[in-house]
Amino acid sequence: MTFIESCLKNPIQLKKLNFIMKRKTLVLLNIAFAMSMNAQQFQGKYPDTKKTDQTDTFFGTEVKDPYRWLEDDLSTDTKEWVISENKLTFGYLDQIPFREKLKSQLTEIWNYERISAPFKEGDFTYFYKNDGLQQHSVLYRQKGEGKEEVFLDPNKFSKDGTTSLAGVNFSKDGSLCAYQISEGGSDWRKVIVMRTLDKKQIGDTLKDVKFSGLSWKDNDGFYYSSYDKPKGSELSQMTDKHKLFFHKLGTDQKADKLIFGGEETPRRYIGGGVTEDQRFLVISTAVSTTGNELYVQDLSKPNSPIVPITLDFKISTDMVDNVGNELYLLTNLDAPNNRLVKVDFANPGPENWKNVIPETENVLSVTTAGGYLFAHYLKDAVDEVIQYDHSGKKIREIKLPGKGSASGFSGKKDQKKIYYNFSNYVTPSTIFDYNVENGESNLYKKSNIKFNPDDYVSEQVFYTSFDGTKVPMMISYKKGTKLNGKNPTMLYGYGGFNISLTPSFSVANAVWMENGGIYAVPNLRGGGEYGKRWHDGGIKMNKLNVFKDFIAAAQYLKDHNYTSTDYLAISGGSNGGLLVGATMTIQPDVAKVALPAVGVLDMLRYHTFTAGAGWAYDYGTANDSKEMFEYLLGYSPVHNVKKGVCYPATLVTTGDHDDRVVPAHSYKFAAELQSKQGCKNPVMIRIETKAGHGAGKSTETLINEISDKFAFTLYNMGISL
Repeated sequence: MTFIESCLKNPIQLKKLNFIMKRKTLVLLNIAFAMSMNAQQFQGKYPDTKKTDQTDTFFGTEVKDPYRWLEDDLSTDTKEWVISENKLTFGYLDQIPFREKLKSQLTEIWNYERISAPFKEGDFTYFYKNDGLQQHSVLYRQKGEGKEEVFLDPNKFSKDGTTSLAGVNFSKDGSLCAYQISEGGSDWRKVIVMRTLDKKQIGDTLKDVKFSGLSWKDNDGFYYSSYDKPKGSELSQMTDKHKLFFHKLGTDQKADKLIFGGEETPRRYIGGGVTEDQRFLVISTAVSTTGNELYVQDLSKPNSPIVPITLDFKISTDMVDNVGNELYLLTNLDAPNNRLVKVDFANPGPENWKNVIPETENVLSVTTAGGYLFAHYLKDAVDEVIQYDHSGKKIREIKLPGKGSASGFSGKKDQKKIYYNFSNYVTPSTIFDYNVENGESNLYKKSNIKFNPDDYVSEQVFYTSFDGTKVPMMISYKKGTKLNGKNPTMLYGYGGFNISLTPSFSVANAVWMENGGIYAVPNLRGGGEYGKRWHDGGIKMNKLNVFKDFIAAAQYLKDHNYTSTDYLAISGGSNGGLLVGATMTIQPDVAKVALPAVGVLDMLRYHTFTAGAGWAYDYGTANDSKEMFEYLLGYSPVHNVKKGVCYPATLVTTGDHDDRVVPAHSYKFAAELQSKQGCKNPVMIRIETKAGHGAGKSTETLINEISDKFAFTLYNMGISL
């Protein structure tokens, strides 16, 4: 007789059997649970990344830099390292069972027609349109009520979609246009000139143009800016000599006239633009990303001097408009939240400025259209718009569809109908037309995306940071979400360079929320949401405020049961990549997943790379002083990865053609993390080839990257779709 048969005949033995079976079932369930929890843990082997004895000395302190060799992005060793890391990363991603489901969801919701607000140039009205899954939006045009036609199709620039349209500028009469193209996501651009009537190219292509607008002077030619392109790697050859040129049509680029910059007036950034009436050339120069000099030249008089308006790099002043000799300037001089002033060009000094729109408690920016001024106020990171005339008389406050971001309200002086876009985190971009005379606003184009805003909620909260500072945060999610601490949550931040994060719709976020995710965006110090004081509160020796604001945002979400550590991901790009890298090294247990993208991660050497020196106003440099060096060393992500510490599951992302925040930052950070990770949380780096800092990516590239990030995040939270 078997044991089970005996149990069936004996009630006491039967109880023992039930007890044993329950215990075995519980054990099996525990094993299954443990296996599911361990499935995300990295069991493999990271690529061997060699270390060197490279050491730098700052103010008597030696700092090791064992992965310096990864800065040479053109070397065979670095290229082989990239290949091996991508092989590991994509091998890991391939095992995630719902990765393709996410990709399918993104593809399905992304597949809807998108049209931009129209703009008038000459006899034609132009607009961008994407049929849904086209790699790049196409520029169309229409004459009157005639048939629309393709004007420029970036999808034909390259077979693999890595060449993109990076800007189009028309001459005043609309008969000529110059457009920029970017190859592989690079900030180095080519400029092509064409007649708009027959779309025929005129003259040679301009090459090696960087950080530049294009501004026409009549039909004679246009102004543009660039550097001398470095020979070889972007890393080792920086320059502070940006130059403003004038290119005359029909001449060789080598003959272009230097207008400002170079050896005589070295500046890191120089931009030039011609006013709508073709009267003035306006030149803005800077040595960093904050503050500028402003110059104006009267183009109606041959060989007229370039007249300085402001020469203080600590303040920001931009020319918004002119009416004859009167210049309209937006400035933060004696107005941290900005004010609009006017001054006669004959006596343009600040002592002669007269207020048109005075400073208020909210940050001001100004656009122009139809002969009017449109004041955009940022109130707790949400837009308000008021229309004024040029005397400063208030015409009306414009009623927006809700709380969110309104862009547009710009156009030519003779336009009576203009356009604006409105969106927020749960409202897809919607275009309205607006009559500047009677203030009537009408729906022009509504998105047909498969997303119902009524099913979602986006709420603003104010939380308290470590020092008592109140910080606003937008939290968006699907209605009915239970606040039980188990919701996958994406906490996204930036916090720098006077940039404001305002509500905007994203297909990616729509898919995240549709799958039960919460999306949270705090307006950290270092940004521009509350003007100069908010920006200055997160720079240089105040930079730690930004990271602590971010940590406090994470704690708020946990305290209020939106999520918990095991279901929280922190995300950010560029300066936001620094934010994520610093946060996860300062407080490794802050989140389950970290997603630093194209981040500034080596704070001791960032300024030695081509683009980096212009960021010194925000960061300071390791060469400034012993105090500044020690402060940077204290939070620099590359230098604060500690052996044996358990860091979050991390997916570093970058592009091998990024010449703004060079990929060496991400390479070195990933190498440090892989070498020192103290637990089985995976550390991966996803390196997009033929891609740069982010602009100009094709639809396919974006969908693949987003689905990989979401899959990695959910998989490491133990969530399956």
